[in-house]
Amino acid sequence: MCVRLAAMAACVAALCAVNPAAAADALTPDDVFARVAASHPGLRLADARVGLLEAERDRSLQKAALQAGAELENFAGSGAVGGLKAAEVTLTLASVLERGGKLDARRTLAQSRIDAMAVERETQRLDLLAEVARRYLAASAALLHRDIAALDVEQRGRTETAARQRLQAGASPESVVLAAQAARALAELSGARAAQQWNAARQHLAALWGEKTPDFTIVTGDPLLLPEVPDAGALAALLEKTPELERFADQHRIAEARLQLARTTANPDLQWQAGVRYLGTTDDVGLVAGVSMPLGTRRRAEPEIRAANAELAALEIEREATSLSLYSTLIEAHGRYTLAQLEVARLRAEVLPLLARAEAAAERAWRAGATSYLEWSGVQSELTATRRRQLDIALDGQRALIEIQRLTGQSFIGGTARTQGNTP
Repeated sequence: MCVRLAAMAACVAALCAVNPAAAADALTPDDVFARVAASHPGLRLADARVGLLEAERDRSLQKAALQAGAELENFAGSGAVGGLKAAEVTLTLASVLERGGKLDARRTLAQSRIDAMAVERETQRLDLLAEVARRYLAASAALLHRDIAALDVEQRGRTETAARQRLQAGASPESVVLAAQAARALAELSGARAAQQWNAARQHLAALWGEKTPDFTIVTGDPLLLPEVPDAGALAALLEKTPELERFADQHRIAEARLQLARTTANPDLQWQAGVRYLGTTDDVGLVAGVSMPLGTRRRAEPEIRAANAELAALEIEREATSLSLYSTLIEAHGRYTLAQLEVARLRAEVLPLLARAEAAAERAWRAGATSYLEWSGVQSELTATRRRQLDIALDGQRALIEIQRLTGQSFIGGTARTQGNTP
């Protein structure tokens, strides 16, 4: 399980800088994981349930209690059988002798439930860390979108400045300046929207450890760095070790323990008692003993045995259904991730360099009067839109990677170069 937790701690490593000085005033994913692990009630709840199960185990291991009894006979009545001289006093000690291994069956069932809590607890931790990674990624996305908006504002400001210069030179109408101002205002609006999304994402992230007025920032890196992952077949083989399937092994052991306990109820218990009896008529003392056994226990145990067998069969079907569902989720996430890798790489290597060159050429042509403002503005819009598209695709790939790592418990980050992101 420690390997799986370490893998989840690396889920957003591609978005995290490792420069200690740069990260001094910003939270890294490890910082966030530590805060959540120290304060989230969901993790403490699992430990509390272990204490409850241990108490139930100790209670189930108790043997049948001894029962002390006293009986007074013939202390009142008529004739020779009445009166204190004819009274008979019996003191007894009784209990139940369990047969068929009931105590061992209860011990096995109780311990199986405690052992199953280990997998359940780690599953909860894994799911929680995956949620931390998703929220951290959402906060990083807002900051990265804001960076793109800042680039757009800068290039729109450069266009506005050039438009004013051409207006003063009488080479362009005032409408061009007004259009450039509007384009810059829209770019600033995008930046303000990203800033608001950052505040909301930060609050959503801080809610995981109960902070209501967050004032921190986070460390971001390059989400475009998507590491290589094994093919779908290799990932599917790792699914067998996922906690979501491992828990069925524990549940199977619990169901088998319940079946064994149900079978033991077919063996009747012996109820015994022993004691002494005082005979008032002769002033003598005698020993008494007795034993009894219920009848028809095997017939009464059959419904419980059938129920335990049905539970075992249902577990097998449920495990098969869960395995298919997890496989479908893994294949879908792997497909999204490989597609994101392809698109991000093509946009970075081919599309964005061409658009950057086209934007620079359009600026030179517009300043020389060889093209219209709309052509330059259009290229700028296309460049910004492509940057946003590339970032959105990369973020979707990162979310798919988080899901892959959650399902397989493996980290595929390894040696990824990281860069320090901007802070608000």
